[in-house]
Amino acid sequence: MDIAAAATVFTDPRAYADNERFHTATALLRRESPVHRVEHPNFNPFWAVTRHEDVMAISRASDIWINEPRPALGPKPKDADRENIPIRSLVQMDAPDHPVYRHVSADWFKPAGVRRLRDRIAELAKRFVDRMADQGGECDFFADIVSHYPLYVILSLLGLPEEDFPRMLRLTQELFGADDEDLARNQDKQAQMQTLIDFFNYFQALIQDRRANPTDDLGSVIANATIRDEQIGELEAAGYYTLIATAGHDTTSAALAGGLHALLESPGQWQRLVDDPSLVTTGVDEMIRWVSPVKQFMRTAREDTVVRGVELAAGESVLLSYPSANRDEDVFDNPNTFDVGRSPNRHVAFGFGAHYCLGTHLARLEGQALYAELVPRVRSIELAGTPEYMEALFVGGPKRLPIRYTMA
Repeated sequence: MDIAAAATVFTDPRAYADNERFHTATALLRRESPVHRVEHPNFNPFWAVTRHEDVMAISRASDIWINEPRPALGPKPKDADRENIPIRSLVQMDAPDHPVYRHVSADWFKPAGVRRLRDRIAELAKRFVDRMADQGGECDFFADIVSHYPLYVILSLLGLPEEDFPRMLRLTQELFGADDEDLARNQDKQAQMQTLIDFFNYFQALIQDRRANPTDDLGSVIANATIRDEQIGELEAAGYYTLIATAGHDTTSAALAGGLHALLESPGQWQRLVDDPSLVTTGVDEMIRWVSPVKQFMRTAREDTVVRGVELAAGESVLLSYPSANRDEDVFDNPNTFDVGRSPNRHVAFGFGAHYCLGTHLARLEGQALYAELVPRVRSIELAGTPEYMEALFVGGPKRLPIRYTMA
């Protein structure tokens, strides 16, 4: 593989479904061209940033590197349509708006706020491990178990009725899986926009209800938030809901499913968890590093600047490759080895800086609760077919993980 071929992984959704291809390519780029200009007829040009140090430095410098107008990589028509997107979330915001809007829900996701959910999360973890036990020794771990477990946590937090959970799961998969023929609504290029509109219409009704009948859930906090002495706008509130209701569960599901896949392909790692349950804590963080469900975010330079000796002009964009940064040989010993005891683990799967993931503590707690419940109850476990991964440029992980097992 030459450098030009390696750089194609960032614009090809299929590359993210082929872990060997992607990580071979990004290892080459880290060695030979860690800040690499990518030109493709279907995409506006950008610079791919593949080293951990550079991803951290750009993420830290939010005064120079901003999210607007291109917060994530998409084809040219998507870049052109951004002004027509009906909702605006934290992902699209920069200072001074971003910190103000982030503060609305920040306390709910701090360690103290998340600890209040510990019993509920443990109850849901047991509920879904029980569901796995009821499957008769075979299931699709992603589709049957972990695509639902974090969904129940986050949508319960928002206060959505349980009968709407399947709809939220379907819309999330259509949104993030728009490039995957198994998950996309259809092959129409406007399908993703229609999915966003469906989210907006659903959450607009929720906003009206929570304003008329406020409750003690996060949905009410957002709907009734005050921003600079005025009630939060409906577009911003709907954007807040959409971000939490999608990224708040889909990324965690991807990490937990991809983590089990890694365990089953890494001799001895499952047994290490059986022998030492305390390793679940570091093991879950290793799953998050290994899968890196958020594949990239974009940043655009406000001024002329330099990244690793490469001069970039104001207005040029960089792609921050989190999966590549999380395999950086300068930061991780044996980065291509899955190690449930890895410590320290300086992964950037949650991002860094001003846009550090709000749900970090919740995701870790969900993962720890699930595997603390699962590992002691499994007597044997193996793959029962070939796992398949999403074809997606932005957020992705397994879409099928067939397993065979016996449980106590």
